Amino acid sequence: MRTILYLSCSPKGPASVCRTFATEVLDRLAKHHPAATVVHRDLAASPPPFVDADFCSAILNPQAPADAFPCSEPLIVELEQADAVVIATPMHNYGPPAVLKAWIDQVVRIHRTFASTPSGKVGQLRDRPVFVVVASGGWFSSPSPGGTPPQPDFLTPYLRAVLHTIGIHDVHMLLLEGTSRGPDMLRRAVESARRQLDDPLPAAVD
Repeated sequence: MRTILYLSCSPKGPASVCRTFATEVLDRLAKHHPAATVVHRDLAASPPPFVDADFCSAILNPQAPADAFPCSEPLIVELEQADAVVIATPMHNYGPPAVLKAWIDQVVRIHRTFASTPSGKVGQLRDRPVFVVVASGGWFSSPSPGGTPPQPDFLTPYLRAVLHTIGIHDVHMLLLEGTSRGPDMLRRAVESARRQLDDPLPAAVD
């Protein structure tokens, strides 16, 4: 493993729970691969542009040159060069934050990262481990400790599906839930995420 792409999505910067825990993931990867370089793209600080009319027009042409996608192409190349990806994201209103969706819309591109075939979409990128650190103020994978039903989750299944579309299947979700419910709940969330991290990481970095 030579390059790790790290995408941070929280507007809270260093105070972000998902960003703080992502450093633990990166540290663990560094212990296994000390020579690996981390490429950090702070999507909250520098959001990718939304898809515009020029983008929509260019993707209709299978022969469109790379320079027809001045933002999309560098982001795709950056992803292609990564041997592993770490995504630190909050859950906003049951789904991905706008900056992460903007990045996805730039990298999930027909004729480039996936092909449309009679049997469905086929990813064009090689598989690699992706660690998604999700922070949520409430609970979505199970009821809350007090018994409140879990809130809807359109983030984790969406990320799995959209990464699968471009050829990435080795996806590990590290969930931090109840992070806004006081220090005790935050501590429990971090402990739970550490247990999740202990499970997939060794196999993924061999």
